[in-house]
Amino acid sequence: MDLRLLPDAPTDAEREAVDAVVPEHPGLDGERRDLLLPAFHAVMDAVGWISRGALGYVCARLGVPPAEAYGVATFYALFSVTPRAPRIAHVCDDVGCAAFGGEALCAAMEERLGAPGAREDVTWTRSPCLGMCERAPAVFLQRASTDAPTEEPDHAQIAPADATAVLAGLGGAEIPGPDPVVSTPQAGDPGLYLLGKVGVADPADLDSYRAAGGYAGLRRALAIGPARVVDEITVASLTGRGGAAFPTGTKWAAVAGSPEPEKYLIVNADESEPGTFKDRVLMEADPFALVEAMTVAGIAVGARTGYLYVRGEYPAAERAIRHAVEAARHHRLLGDDVMGSGRTFDIDVRRGAGAYICGEETALMNSLEGRRGEPRAKPPFPTVAGLFGKPTVINNVETLINVLRIVTEGGPAFASVGSGRSTGTKLFCLSGTVARPGVYEVDMGTTLRELLELAGGVPPDLRAILLGGAAGSFVTPDQLDVPLTLEGTREIGATLGSGVVLCFDSSIPMAPVLRRIAGFFRDESCGQCVPCRVGTVRQEEALARIVRGREIGGRTTELALLTDVDRVMTDASICGLGQTAASAVRSALKLGLVGEPS
Repeated sequence: MDLRLLPDAPTDAEREAVDAVVPEHPGLDGERRDLLLPAFHAVMDAVGWISRGALGYVCARLGVPPAEAYGVATFYALFSVTPRAPRIAHVCDDVGCAAFGGEALCAAMEERLGAPGAREDVTWTRSPCLGMCERAPAVFLQRASTDAPTEEPDHAQIAPADATAVLAGLGGAEIPGPDPVVSTPQAGDPGLYLLGKVGVADPADLDSYRAAGGYAGLRRALAIGPARVVDEITVASLTGRGGAAFPTGTKWAAVAGSPEPEKYLIVNADESEPGTFKDRVLMEADPFALVEAMTVAGIAVGARTGYLYVRGEYPAAERAIRHAVEAARHHRLLGDDVMGSGRTFDIDVRRGAGAYICGEETALMNSLEGRRGEPRAKPPFPTVAGLFGKPTVINNVETLINVLRIVTEGGPAFASVGSGRSTGTKLFCLSGTVARPGVYEVDMGTTLRELLELAGGVPPDLRAILLGGAAGSFVTPDQLDVPLTLEGTREIGATLGSGVVLCFDSSIPMAPVLRRIAGFFRDESCGQCVPCRVGTVRQEEALARIVRGREIGGRTTELALLTDVDRVMTDASICGLGQTAASAVRSALKLGLVGEPS
């Protein structure tokens, strides 16, 4: 592309930012389109928005048509193609924060800074769940390095947050990173596996990780060989921990057995389900375990490259992971000769940009390829034609951390915990009206009541629990003895989902909670299919009328409309977002949790 044809030229700061992430010779037009999001991030980190000049320069460097690049830039919530304040506080008002200080903080921010976007130097905006529900209310600070555009981004998290701390952060004050031990009440318990190194090994020190038993799994995997590793994962009956619960061994075997020489591994660390924060804690507290587990998985399925797609609102986790990857490379635990085995595997860390839909595996692949995060039609499935059209394994963080135990202890030992398809241990994210919120690790089959006892006991005056996240279901106190397994929750019409256990007592009106859940799905729908694009809007509108006491045709008519919208979205949406957008609302209506307008 000829830059002279563009209406604006990039500034020196924008050029420097883009040139820092795009190779001098990126290949043929569009060949490195996968660098589109990193390039946009670089511009955002440097100047705070993507100007027409910057957009044109990125397109010229990567050979991407401007219209397509513009479509990508406007898809993601953390990008802006219009001028805005270089420092923005994203204040969570989602279900995990709103009733627990989030709304009060929004009011305080409006009193101090005016309406969202009112100021040009610093501002604030409301945000969906930021994955710090155990320390509500939460804030993500998006801070461009306008004074030194080539420096590392200075984004930060504050939780629990107050207006004074947020304003100080917007003013450039240094914000200490979150302490993951605070988020893991079981830290130090010798009986833990997934959380076993939290508070024991220094997450920034490779030697500390190895002294605590780290890299025994990779050593064992190299000794027994890829085929045996895949067999052990299959025997263990490990299912995905991100929500879909698909058998991990089936994915791995399909890719490992493909004759295609080029294969990929993707870790979905774009943890955006409201109420979920377990993967964030794992990455902050034990990043080397994820790097090791990715290496085991990559070698087992024959992938030479793994992509770790970390949520854009997780700056501390991203820094921890990048440091761990660099340390592993330095000690030849990644690269061309992993542990002297002659095998090749390396990790490319990519940052998401604020799109819940990118938790869907095919939307995530589109995002990695530099496209809008819209789901693809299946088949073909990722194991056949995934990233860049090649066989691809996609797992989430918790799923992969389980692999280390399976490889060292064996598949049968892992399968002996729990029953049926629900084997091993599972992480749960407890928040809301619980005495000790945080991430808990328990054996599959532990009851919901027993889990709450670990967190300080069943909350007094407990009214309902959101189980599995916004895409999950509500359960009531008379269902606390349900075993937390795939089979047990299914029997009561619920799901484990991503492990969310968000408690509400009778002081919290449920109609606004349901409206916020509906608003979340309305905002996060990618808009690609009509049932989801229109259905999520109609669902939120109906709940808004109920909350305001302005029902059209009465409460019965509005509830009937919600039921009809639910059926259409569930049956006709092309991906899991639309198919589950009404799950929580449906369960709440069935349980009679929607009372009088509030």
